[in-house]
Amino acid sequence: MKKWILALVGIAVLAIVAYLALLNKPQAPQVHYTNLSGQTASTDSLKGKVVLVNFWATSCSGCMAEMPKLRATHEKYAPQGYETVAVAMSYDPPNYVQTYVKDTALPFFVTLDSSGSIAKAFGEVQLTPTSVLIDKQGNIIKRYVGEPDFTELHQLIEQNLKA
Repeated sequence: MKKWILALVGIAVLAIVAYLALLNKPQAPQVHYTNLSGQTASTDSLKGKVVLVNFWATSCSGCMAEMPKLRATHEKYAPQGYETVAVAMSYDPPNYVQTYVKDTALPFFVTLDSSGSIAKAFGEVQLTPTSVLIDKQGNIIKRYVGEPDFTELHQLIEQNLKA
C-alpha cells in the first residue's frame, strides 16, 4: 500500500513539474540593436510590445519570399503594439542590406549583426529565415525555422496583444 501511495505522489510531483515547465517560457536574451540610421533599441526597451525578431539575409531566397508577408504583418499589428526587428546575418554584406532596405522601404527596425552576437544570443541561429516571437514580458512564445505559418503567427500575435 505504501509503495502505491509513493508512486502516486511521484506521478503527481512529475505532473506539477511538467505543468510549471510549460508555464515558464524562456526569456528572450538581453541584446542591443542599432538600426541602419543609428537608432538603438534593446530587448528591454521593447518590453510592453509583442516582438518578432527575424534573422535573414539578402542571399536567402526564403527570406526574400517571406519579407513582403513580414511587412504586411508589421503594418497590420504595429498600431496595436507589435514590433518587428529584422536582423541581417553577419555574412550578409552591409551594402546589400542597405540597398534592399532602401529599395523596399521596410517599415520596421533593421539591424546588421556584423559580429554575429545577436544570432549567438538567440541560440546560435545559423539557418535563415529564423524568427522568434516574444511576448510583452520578454518571454519567447515561439521559434520558427523557415517561413512561419502566417495564419498561426497572426493568431499568436493577436492573443498576445490582448494579454
